[in-house]
Amino acid sequence: MSWRGFFEGIQSFFENVAFAPYEWLRALELENWWLANTVTWLFILVGFVAFFYWMKQLQIFNQNNEEDRSQVSHSFLG
Repeated sequence: MSWRGFFEGIQSFFENVAFAPYEWLRALELENWWLANTVTWLFILVGFVAFFYWMKQLQIFNQNNEEDRSQVSHSFLG
C-alpha cells in the first residue's frame, strides 16, 4: 500500500462521511437560517445553564464559609 492511497483514503472518509452533516447544514442555511442554527442555539442554552449552575454552587460554598481565605497572592493585599 502506498502512502498516497492511505492519505486519499483519509481524504475520502472526511469528505464523504465525517463532514457530511456540516455539508447538510450548509445547504440547509440557504433555505432556513433558524433551523440551520439550532445546534448553535442549543450550545448557547447549555452554556447559560452551566454558568448559572456554577454560580449557584459558588454561592452555596461561599455561604457555608468552606473556602480558606487566609492566604492572599501578595502580601500588600492584606
